[in-house]
Amino acid sequence: MASPSTPTLLQIRLHRLRTPTRVLLHDLALDVPAGAVHTVMGASGAGKSSLLAAVCGTLDEGLQFDGTVHLKGQRIDTLPTHQRHVGLLLQEDLLFAHLSVLENLLFAVPAGPQAARRTQALAALAEVELQDYAKANPATLSGGQRARVALARALLAQPLAMMLDEPFAKLDAPLRQRMRELLFGAVAARGIAAVLVTHDAADVADAQRLTKLP
Repeated sequence: MASPSTPTLLQIRLHRLRTPTRVLLHDLALDVPAGAVHTVMGASGAGKSSLLAAVCGTLDEGLQFDGTVHLKGQRIDTLPTHQRHVGLLLQEDLLFAHLSVLENLLFAVPAGPQAARRTQALAALAEVELQDYAKANPATLSGGQRARVALARALLAQPLAMMLDEPFAKLDAPLRQRMRELLFGAVAARGIAAVLVTHDAADVADAQRLTKLP
């Protein structure tokens, strides 16, 4: 995991995040280096998920983000979502029901020769210990297996940063711990800057990188 002195990869400067009637968040600054997970905790409705959406470029219509987001020194909050190189992992796995596990993964692999893309997808499945499920229908998988497929798919898109919106919330305790290890290990190994929203203090990867919202 990155040390507190590691240079910043993701910089978020939020002045205000508001609906037409109220301010959700204000005066928030996050600096996340490569390989680190910065955790954000707070009450329901505090604006945590909206903060992640603002970084990804998927903020709901009617919400206004006043601030800047820089990734690897480039300002990205003015870019279209697909150009930001920011991944998103939710508590819902959002796997495509009409595609096999392998086809779900191929959906995220960058363009290139078909054989090379398939090799990447199969390697990602092996990394999350699901190499025997390439042809499986996602509906036949357990909740923990689906979560691992969703993680593999998110990583295959080669994001520089990842927004993690309570990705462990629907898993039982042993699976939560296993997913934490997989996810935090992948973030560190790939040098990704991650922001994790959670209500569970056990999800905090680094107590020095924790923001508690009012």
